[in-house]
Amino acid sequence: MSTIRIDPDREARRLAALRRYDILDTAPDKTLDRLTALAARRFGAPMAVISLVDESRVWFKSRHGLALEQIERTPGLCASAIEAGGPWVLTDARSDPRSLAHPLVAGEFGLRFYAGVPLSTDDGHALGMLCVIDREPREPDPEAMDDLADLATVIMGHMELQLSARRAAAELSGAVAERQAAIERYETLRQETDHRVMNSLQLVAGLLKLQGREASSAEASSALELAASRIISVARVHRHLYTSRSGDVVDCRDYLGRLCANLDHSLGNAGSLSLTVQAPHLALPVARMVPLGLIVNEFVTNAVKNGGRTVSISLGSAGEDALELSVADDGPGLPAEFGLPPSLGLGMKVVDALVRQLGGQLAFGRDDLLGGARLSVIFQP
Repeated sequence: MSTIRIDPDREARRLAALRRYDILDTAPDKTLDRLTALAARRFGAPMAVISLVDESRVWFKSRHGLALEQIERTPGLCASAIEAGGPWVLTDARSDPRSLAHPLVAGEFGLRFYAGVPLSTDDGHALGMLCVIDREPREPDPEAMDDLADLATVIMGHMELQLSARRAAAELSGAVAERQAAIERYETLRQETDHRVMNSLQLVAGLLKLQGREASSAEASSALELAASRIISVARVHRHLYTSRSGDVVDCRDYLGRLCANLDHSLGNAGSLSLTVQAPHLALPVARMVPLGLIVNEFVTNAVKNGGRTVSISLGSAGEDALELSVADDGPGLPAEFGLPPSLGLGMKVVDALVRQLGGQLAFGRDDLLGGARLSVIFQP
């Protein structure tokens, strides 16, 4: 059997091209199996294979009528054929000097006919062969060889599509991973920002309280204390927003529950305050929950300041595409002049601005159940 010299550098590039397709030792491919069967049928031969020539073996990606999964590369018909650089035909292998000593020819297998065309990449590397095998000698007609070459082109196109699909999947996976990493970086930054905002608000409130104690007049001291309490309210709302949010939305029940539990602790006196919350598990954008939290803080604080010891907070439907947030208490109720512009204190001016921010409507009156004041805001979620 003749020996074809292998160029080491070229072979290294060819093996790298083979590895690029990541096809060795993969599961059977039904499309390739049909093409292999078609090649055998076109020649009227019992066997056909799609072979891939690895460093030390010839592995059959698809085989029709052949039980072998692989053979050693040397000596190997397919290994020799890829070095020939074109179609490789043995009409009678027992009388052909290129193959008469080959084990598959001289041995029990009894190979007599071999017709193969290389499976070549666009950059000129032969990965293996599409070959038809028979135990009887034969002369292939030129049209059959042309058809075999066309089938080899189809096989390489199929392999290229699979390679492109794997690369696209890898790129998509990489893009998803990058997006997830960006989300995680954003979340870390957001948490750090939230933490610093809360610390800054608490620091400013502490400084205002300190200034209030050192103020030269009772009026200035009261104003500074009031400003400190407003900032503490903002810090309280922000803290519970920070612990209740998931991305850019907040669960209403969780958030209002946390906020009111803190208000109960800070405003109550040894269990003297009964503060209840009724709200659905409804996700609202952070931009909507911030003003809602500040409104709840203001309503509850005013209710307790004016003598309410039982306070009920509820959030529910107010007709189609609208929600109603209400706070009711058992206190003495609202004064007769409540709501008139000259009577609005700082707290209600803040609430009015927050309601306008929500695009909502403020309503107030007496609560039929608790008997005290009831203030509510109707808004679009």
